[in-house]
Amino acid sequence: MIKQNISFDISVYDSLEELLKEDKELMQLAIAAREKAYAPYSGFNVGAAVLLENGKVVTGSNQENAAYPSGLCAERVAVFYAGANYPGVKIKKIAITAASVNYVVERAAAPCGNCRQAISEYEVKQDSPIALFLMGEKGKVLQCNAIADILPLAFTSNYL
Repeated sequence: MIKQNISFDISVYDSLEELLKEDKELMQLAIAAREKAYAPYSGFNVGAAVLLENGKVVTGSNQENAAYPSGLCAERVAVFYAGANYPGVKIKKIAITAASVNYVVERAAAPCGNCRQAISEYEVKQDSPIALFLMGEKGKVLQCNAIADILPLAFTSNYL
């Protein structure tokens, strides 16, 4: 048996103000998208902004449904919109932010497993990393260099 360690590096910014201008603007668009979330059941509002290689930005917010599995996370709303409307255009970065109606979210919100898998599909398809910028309602911003960093053992088309 061989033991292996899987690890990755992240950049931690103390606040939104420390980000590069382009990344700060992307997160601000994610915050605006978060305000449009439809989350009457969880009270947990998420916004995502996707920067495409052609400079276009698409946004999404979580959309809940009384039949819980029928809802969709902000990340997949934005990524699937980008894929449907800009096929073949690479995704460069995704900013994700979350807020709750019940408390102040001070920890960076990471994508759920379904969203990680969906983003991974695009990262593999385009053969280039998708940077992630993650934040709560306030506080630190985390930057991951690729979805593969936070989903290192992804199920990909290579298995099919």
